[in-house]
Amino acid sequence: MTRRTVKIAMNGVTGRMGYRQHLVRSILALREQGGLDLGDGTVLWPEPVLVGRSEHRLRALAERHGLTAWSTDLDAVLADEDVEIYFDAQVTAAREDSVKKAIAAGKHLYCEKPTATALAGALELARLADAAGVKHGVVQDKLFLPGLLKLRRLVEGGFFGRILSVRGEFGYWVFEGDWQEAQRPSWNYRAEDGGGIAVDMFPHWEYVLHELFGPVRSVQAHVTTHLPRRWDEAGKPYEATADDAAYGIFELAGGIVAQINSSWAVRVNRDELVEFQVDGTEGSAVAGLRRCRVQHRSATPKPVWNPDIPATEPFRDQWQEVPDNGEFDNGFKAQWELFLRHVVRDEPWRWDLAAGARGVQLAELGLRSSAEGRRIEVPELAR
Repeated sequence: MTRRTVKIAMNGVTGRMGYRQHLVRSILALREQGGLDLGDGTVLWPEPVLVGRSEHRLRALAERHGLTAWSTDLDAVLADEDVEIYFDAQVTAAREDSVKKAIAAGKHLYCEKPTATALAGALELARLADAAGVKHGVVQDKLFLPGLLKLRRLVEGGFFGRILSVRGEFGYWVFEGDWQEAQRPSWNYRAEDGGGIAVDMFPHWEYVLHELFGPVRSVQAHVTTHLPRRWDEAGKPYEATADDAAYGIFELAGGIVAQINSSWAVRVNRDELVEFQVDGTEGSAVAGLRRCRVQHRSATPKPVWNPDIPATEPFRDQWQEVPDNGEFDNGFKAQWELFLRHVVRDEPWRWDLAAGARGVQLAELGLRSSAEGRRIEVPELAR
């Protein structure tokens, strides 16, 4: 076996997502399994260089995981010719300038979403990366969840017949931070810092809908701030200036209607934190993070509306579980493996900065739809 080392500058790994999903459960997990076997006698070995603003936190992370390379000087890291890939998981407001620096330094790019705070910036990043000839990708992790992989299997197998509608429910109660610590950072609730659930989640819904069912053609949304007062990490109260709930209706190519509710102010009464119900002429499915259940046309019951008597049918029991039929790895790690193969072996890849720009566009138009109280067409983006 030949070991091929790939040095990756990882910016923003002191944050929750950058640390847990990207550093620990993806890059370090790859190292723990001995690297990524490319199948031709080569093992790819990822070598992370931790980048951030806090020297103390970076040093502590490096020591915790036996790593030696870390820096608070992004420019110096990008000047290192041995660094091949730049990864960005910073807060959105800081991402655009850092990615531009990486493009100018000739690094391949992989970053979290949204890729920029506005569509113009997201498109500029895609065009700059194309012009520089670097490979680029955007995290679209939900496509690799077991539940959605099973759902894709059903779509591609023709299970639904003609798909009619998609209904999604996402969210959970994020504590205000006064009597219990909030599960999300306070910047998520400040618009001036790039916060807001529409900006956060509409990019996810764009790629899920686009990949599984078709491009989004129009959006009608209502966003709101249900809890206007919260407490930050230091226990100080602040006014929430960003939306904590977004209710969207999306019309897809072919006439499919998707309705997705996203909220950080909802208590969970469903099997998983996100669920999608897909209804078609031949059958329906409910998919979450891991599970997927189906009800075929031939097994659909015939309920009758009668509010005067208790419901006697066990509706949830009338659905069939879709089997795993395989092993599912962490979704972030699975996409990292594909991107590393794309960089090293030029294997196919379609989740690039242009795809990321579509997500920014949908969030931007969703916020505009809410502000103007109307349905808005979603035009195709020019490359």
